[in-house]
Amino acid sequence: MKKTAIFLLTLFVGLQLSSCGVMFGGSRYNGTFVANGRPNADIYINGEKSGQGEVTKILKRNRPVKVEIKEDGCEPLTKNFENTFRTGNFILSVLSWGIIGIGVDLGTGASYKPDHRNDPSITKLSDKNFKFSIDSNCEN
Repeated sequence: MKKTAIFLLTLFVGLQLSSCGVMFGGSRYNGTFVANGRPNADIYINGEKSGQGEVTKILKRNRPVKVEIKEDGCEPLTKNFENTFRTGNFILSVLSWGIIGIGVDLGTGASYKPDHRNDPSITKLSDKNFKFSIDSNCEN
């Protein structure tokens, strides 16, 4: 009986500490960064070298992303990608989980997403996958 009560309490607390933003998207997402036409270009994400040409990285939703493209013979290119508030998920969290849902979404960063509606170089593939296209005007 005691084990059942502990299990039910754990299940209840676990459900209470979730929210729509966390359940439908989480606090992280997969970002695929493509240096268009530059397969040998080094891609730096938030100051860290991540690969060449095309890179996929797991990123936190509540932080903007700074991408640098570097290649010999070309000027380095820096692009900043901003986040926006996930209004729909936030409203669902308020309606379904109340103040706890608001706190969980804001605390984990699940209330944000890359601003794909205002930045044409960001494509939303799904709630957890975004593609970032970086165009370079370097002619080699």
